[in-house]
Amino acid sequence: MSLAPRLDIRQSQSLVMTPQLQQAIKLLALSNLEIEGFIAEEIEKNPLLEAAQTEEVVRPERIERDEPAGADDLVTGAAKADPLDVDYATESHQQDSVADGGGGFDGALGLNGGSDVGGEDGIDFDSFAEGDKSLADHLLAQAGAVIDGPDWFIAQHLIDQIDEAGYLTVPLLDIANRLGTALARVERVLAQIQTLDPTGVGARDLAECIALQAKEADRYDPCMARLIDNLDLLARGELARLKRMCGVDDEDMADMIRELRSYDPKPGCRYGGEPAPAVTPDLFVMKTKAGWGIELNAATLPRVLVNRRYYHELSHGPQDKTSKAWLSDALASANWLIKALDQRQRTIIKVATEIVKQQEAFFLQGVAHLKPMTLAKVAEAIEMHESTVSRVTSNKYLSCARGVFELKYFFTSAIQAADGGDAVSAEAVKSAIRALIAGEGAKILSDDTLVELLQAKGFDIARRTVAKYREAMGIGSSVQRRRARALGG
Repeated sequence: MSLAPRLDIRQSQSLVMTPQLQQAIKLLALSNLEIEGFIAEEIEKNPLLEAAQTEEVVRPERIERDEPAGADDLVTGAAKADPLDVDYATESHQQDSVADGGGGFDGALGLNGGSDVGGEDGIDFDSFAEGDKSLADHLLAQAGAVIDGPDWFIAQHLIDQIDEAGYLTVPLLDIANRLGTALARVERVLAQIQTLDPTGVGARDLAECIALQAKEADRYDPCMARLIDNLDLLARGELARLKRMCGVDDEDMADMIRELRSYDPKPGCRYGGEPAPAVTPDLFVMKTKAGWGIELNAATLPRVLVNRRYYHELSHGPQDKTSKAWLSDALASANWLIKALDQRQRTIIKVATEIVKQQEAFFLQGVAHLKPMTLAKVAEAIEMHESTVSRVTSNKYLSCARGVFELKYFFTSAIQAADGGDAVSAEAVKSAIRALIAGEGAKILSDDTLVELLQAKGFDIARRTVAKYREAMGIGSSVQRRRARALGG
């Protein structure tokens, strides 16, 4: 065997992901809003791409046996066009906002009618803008009116150290040393800040925050002071000990606890927080006379076209070999993007259609009838790879009569039925647990009792699973719920 270096030619086969294929896979995982940003970038890079000026509604995919007639059938006369008296208000569900549907404001906002919105003067939009003001700006505006001179500099520094909840997070001694001033002076300025709105701001702990609000409400008597100084006992539910320490009876203690519950433990949270972004659905699902209608949200799905006229002008103009190659690549890239976007829409509709087919009971009757479903099950039904279904269902939301749900919501694990029947989804079990706890009377249900009640409903579930689901829903244990009920009076 020769050990000398040499060159050999070998032929082999391998799978290689082209840049176009990588782009198509990337598009599947993007939501409609993310697609809008992606298209804007592509239009900026490729002069042959342009945003369409007119909107085209994506026709809904209907889950039914009779497919709607196509354009070719209408032209040849093989099918008849829809009659002119069709009630499109009930058949079409292309809705870009709650106001697009009939009685949209009545159903979505619970108002009596469009003419009554906002009273005689209409909606007060200024009230919505108030929440944009930060806590620091709100405090500085007030402090500037009551504090001046050298104390103003101290007040600014103190306000900078107040967190979003309204608490002062740095010890006063550290602030005094940092500013080179007396501790008593810093304490005096802090006392002035604590008189500002919202009441309780500038407190150094929860007890001080509650005490400031009690003083503002003129309820800070010796009994209330002892109660506030012993909030740890109140949290543990040691009411008998608190009554002895405060020297009050059951009625007075219940009244004091109710007073404490009316106070805000985080007064600063009223300001400066970013409003939660509204979830924009990527799909609409609605029950129609012919079956289930599924359509993409055209309002968040920009259309892009290839500017053939501009390509014709460039291709017939003077150009060298490099320019000709660049123009050819730009056209190929534009055509591929159009094709990839079209394929993305078809794939999303196909996956969503199968989800609605398998979870029809949920759309008709609610979460208690949600069936266990996996990505592999959907992928097998539509003859696609499981990874494709996973990408399609990522970061996408579906709007139906029951609300807005992430597509991933419909994929849940299975819980075996106690009677050997069909398995149920984990979300259905969570819904049953939530209903049982919401309906518990004077007797608080333990996890063991919940297991027995769920088994009576046909759910074969272990105690540790009940505890896991209960904690995932943010519901406390039976001890915590019993203590909360006792404190609530």
